[in-house]
Amino acid sequence: MILNTGNRTDIPAFYSEWFMNRVRAGFVLVRNPYYPGQVLRYRIDPDVVDVIAFCTKNPAPMLRDDYMEELSRFGQFWFVTITPYGKDIEPGVPDKDEVLDSFCRLSEYTGARRTGWRYDPIFLSDRYDADFHIRAFEKMASRLSGYTDRVVISFIDLYEKTKKNFPEAAEVSSENRLLLGREIARIAAKNGMKVHTCLEGTDLAQFGIDTGGCMTKEVLEEALGEELVVPAGTAPARSGCRCLLGSDIGAYNTCRHFCRYCYANYDRGTVLKNSAMHDPSSPFLIGHEMPGDEIREAKQVRYSTGQLRLF
Repeated sequence: MILNTGNRTDIPAFYSEWFMNRVRAGFVLVRNPYYPGQVLRYRIDPDVVDVIAFCTKNPAPMLRDDYMEELSRFGQFWFVTITPYGKDIEPGVPDKDEVLDSFCRLSEYTGARRTGWRYDPIFLSDRYDADFHIRAFEKMASRLSGYTDRVVISFIDLYEKTKKNFPEAAEVSSENRLLLGREIARIAAKNGMKVHTCLEGTDLAQFGIDTGGCMTKEVLEEALGEELVVPAGTAPARSGCRCLLGSDIGAYNTCRHFCRYCYANYDRGTVLKNSAMHDPSSPFLIGHEMPGDEIREAKQVRYSTGQLRLF
């Protein structure tokens, strides 16, 4: 099974000590975000976990020899999001040169196949116009060349939380999507990278972009070099999505990057209130067990067949 850490919050950036404590303990307790009294207990054990998937804007707190040695028992796949926006959009994200350096260090630990770059979401404004994105992408791609073989792009989605916190955001026009897709594909190829999109339609496929998804079974097989068999009936994360995004151990309203386009935070006050309840020794990311909690064992099935895949 795939144990995800990054759909609801940024665990490597803000909760690395807690996460490594859970790895050592061999389990984690996760509240249902919609029915908090329902709790799943996941084993963190290589016998049942094929891949631990990370998605972060700052992997630096995890880049310790002892942490990475402990994680080497598991299959891993990392996405590091690096965009060109300033503090006006991403106030809690470290300096981008620092994140680029951290990406390269992470790749040296895990390998280029297991370390992907996310350049998303893309939105346009007077300050961040199409030419700005093309120049920024080229500079970043040149820095990451040889440290990854894939980059995921997406255009901003106007979720309700996004519209609340970033009301001036607008959808990217079809004309600009095609312009940016073409140029990003060209630059990525020059730097040894394949471009992927997820739930963005197929209009960018004409530029050689893989529009099939960002963390699909095939992507993970390429990263691990192993064949995976996903049990029949495994539900997709979203309608039309082929990515294996279930089994997330994070919690919404806990990420302190405070990106204006974020879909996972309601508001700053809620995030700070929840973060104050974090205890690195707790089996829960936020708080502790409460009266009335119903704790169930999660169904975990190993996907790997043990057969090697060559690409």
